[in-house]
Amino acid sequence: MTPEQIERHVDAAAAALGLPLSPAHREGVLRYFALAAGFAATVEAVPLSVHDEAAVQFVPVAPASISEAGR
Repeated sequence: MTPEQIERHVDAAAAALGLPLSPAHREGVLRYFALAAGFAATVEAVPLSVHDEAAVQFVPVAPASISEAGR
């Protein structure tokens, strides 16, 4: 998103929610939304196929030890 798009989005969202946005907080809110937009662009850049699905349940596993990894 461009800075102008972020400003329009923040203004529209605040108005739709009836949320007053203090001028003292506006710069920080805009910076946060720019950061979030950057994260979203990174996630959207990952190519997915029709066969990719979200995991039903994430179960972390312990990493292999150094001796096991060298086999």
